[in-house]
Amino acid sequence: MAGMDGRRPSICPTLLYTDAKAALKQLTEAFGFTELSVYEDENGSVLHAELVQGNGAVMLGSKGRGGAFDEAMKGAGPCGVYVAVDDVDAHHRRAVEHGADILMPPTDQEYGSRDYMARDAEGNIWNFGTYAPDTAV
Repeated sequence: MAGMDGRRPSICPTLLYTDAKAALKQLTEAFGFTELSVYEDENGSVLHAELVQGNGAVMLGSKGRGGAFDEAMKGAGPCGVYVAVDDVDAHHRRAVEHGADILMPPTDQEYGSRDYMARDAEGNIWNFGTYAPDTAV
């Protein structure tokens, strides 16, 4: 499921982290994202990173670098991101093995999805489930 299917996603959540390198490690190791690109400055601060899972992507960087986006995000609280995965239970086991903070174990939902919820090291909430919106119009 990792990697793109030849299409570019039209929506990419973008998060800033105090420790973006630790976030990259957690998102790839515990949550199974694939690192597409990472750009660092001369001090090792993450300027921009792109991670993929399925046909979706998330972008992230280091807090405190300056610029309009960094300023707009100053003081912003955690966000929530939903990611569709094929096997919720296997995904959950991987997250647990890597020490993820699990907020809800795999649970069957009334609308037919099976989901679990985790919090990353900086407080963002990640929901992983089998439901994927049908975006065909």
